[in-house]
Amino acid sequence: MNVHQLQRALNGLVDRVDTPAPIVVRDVMQRNIDRMQAFAVEHGLGLRPHVKTHKCVEIGRLQVEAGAVGVTAGNVGEAEVFAAAGFDDIFLAYPVWPSGTKGKRIRRLAKTARLRVGVDNIAAIDALADAMGDEPDRLQVVVEVDCGARRSGAPPEAAGGLATAARKRGLVPAGVYTYPGHGCFGPDSREPAAQDQEGALTTAVRSLADVGVTAEVVSAGSTPTVAFATGSVITEIRPGEYVFCDLDNTRIGACDEDQIALFVAATVVSDWVPDQVILDVGTKALGREGSPEKGYGGIAGHNAVLAKLNEYHGFLALPGGESRPRVGSVIPVAPNHVCPVVNSFEELIVTDRSGTSVERWPVAARGLLS
Repeated sequence: MNVHQLQRALNGLVDRVDTPAPIVVRDVMQRNIDRMQAFAVEHGLGLRPHVKTHKCVEIGRLQVEAGAVGVTAGNVGEAEVFAAAGFDDIFLAYPVWPSGTKGKRIRRLAKTARLRVGVDNIAAIDALADAMGDEPDRLQVVVEVDCGARRSGAPPEAAGGLATAARKRGLVPAGVYTYPGHGCFGPDSREPAAQDQEGALTTAVRSLADVGVTAEVVSAGSTPTVAFATGSVITEIRPGEYVFCDLDNTRIGACDEDQIALFVAATVVSDWVPDQVILDVGTKALGREGSPEKGYGGIAGHNAVLAKLNEYHGFLALPGGESRPRVGSVIPVAPNHVCPVVNSFEELIVTDRSGTSVERWPVAARGLLS
C-alpha cells in the first residue's frame, strides 16, 4: 500500500475517528497473514501466531482460518480471553509461576482447551503439578531453553532433566521451545540468532530423547528470525509482529514498508516552532520504544520522524525538504514497535484502502498482564 492510498484512507476516516487512533488496513494485514501461512506450509511447519501483538479475537480467527494450528499467549489472561472465544489449542509460552489465582485459572483452562505451558525450572513444575490437583495429566508442559537471548530458559542440555521432573509429577512433557531475541539487533543478527536457535533446540531434543521423552513440539520464534527458522528439528513457529509489521522490523529487513498494516492516525495540533510540528500522539499511545537517534515513530512515506515524545505530545521534526503539514491535518504514524501501541487502545479501527469501510474490533486482551 503506497503512501497516497494510505492518506486517502485516512482522509475518508477524518469525520468518523477521533485521534490518536490505531488504523489497521485490512487487506495489507490479510496479505501478511497469508504470506506467513504460505511460508509455514512450504517448510512443513505449524504456524502458532503470538496473540500478544494484536490481542484481538477477530484477528486471531483470521489467522486460524488461514491455517494456523493454534495460538500462542504470553500470560494466563490472554489465554483466557482466547479460550472463552472458542480457541481450543493454546500455548502459553512463558515460564508461569502459578501464584495467586493463576493456578486455579490454569486448571480451568486445561479443562476447556488443549493447554501447553512453558517451564524452565523444577520449582515451577512442582507448583504447576500442585495447582492441577488430582488431574496433572490434563496439562502439557513445554521446556523453555535459552539460545543466546539470555532471558528466561534453561540450558538446552538441562531439558531432559526438567521433562523427567514434570513426568514424575504427572504432567505431560510435550517438547521444547526457545526465543531468539538477539535476532532483533540488526540485519546481520537475524540469521546467526536463528542458527543459535536451531542448535539449542537440537541439543534440547536430544536431551529429552536421552530420558525417553519424544519432543512432539519443537517451537521456534520470532518475526525477525522466522525466515531462517527452517531447520529439520523445528515443528512450529511463533511469530507475532508479522501480522502488522513495524519500523523496527523494516530496519532489520524482516519486512518491507508496504507490509506495515497498522498506523496511528495523529492530528497536527501546533506549529509554532520552525523546524517541527506537534502531534496529538505521545507515550500514552506509542509507548517509549525508540531513541533520539532513530526517533519514536515515523511518518509513512516521509523522512520525518518523531524526535521526542511527552505523554500526549509528539514532536515531529521536519528536516530540510520535508513538507510542513498544516494544523488540523491527520497523518499516519508508523510505530517502531507495534505491540505496545495495540495495548494502549481499547479498539482497532479496521478499514480498507479507501477509508469507506470501517469496523471497530475490540482489543479484547488489552491490559491483561497476569
